Amino acid sequence: MGTLASELAPHAERISPRPRVYADANVPARLVAHMREVLEWDVLYVIEDHSLRRASDLTHFRLAGQLRRTLITLDRDYLDDRRFPPSEGSGVLVIAAPDDRQYVLLLGRVDRLLFERSADTHTPLPLAGRKLQVHTDWRRDGR
Repeated sequence: MGTLASELAPHAERISPRPRVYADANVPARLVAHMREVLEWDVLYVIEDHSLRRASDLTHFRLAGQLRRTLITLDRDYLDDRRFPPSEGSGVLVIAAPDDRQYVLLLGRVDRLLFERSADTHTPLPLAGRKLQVHTDWRRDGR
């Protein structure tokens, strides 16, 4: 028998077609608001949970996996495969942009090209077992 989170996570994926993400502490609140309000993602934001605010990166990585959520971060430390083995995670998305406007545009492309396509194929975790680092030039051509 697993934890409550690990037992309930597969059911949550079936109930809501919205992308389920885990935003770590270095994602600005204004971007989380955009994810929730404009993109309509289901976002667990660690800053909103007192017990998670100061948790280690490894704790966030593992918890995102247990909760079956894609981890979204600005922290390139998650790209270290020795510390954060891709096969043990539910997917890591490292985003980088020079300003808020570029972050918003980038998240829009992520939504359209990664999460919407995965919804069409009924893949709730499009990056499961993988990591993706995206920046302002990522797939600007829309493909």
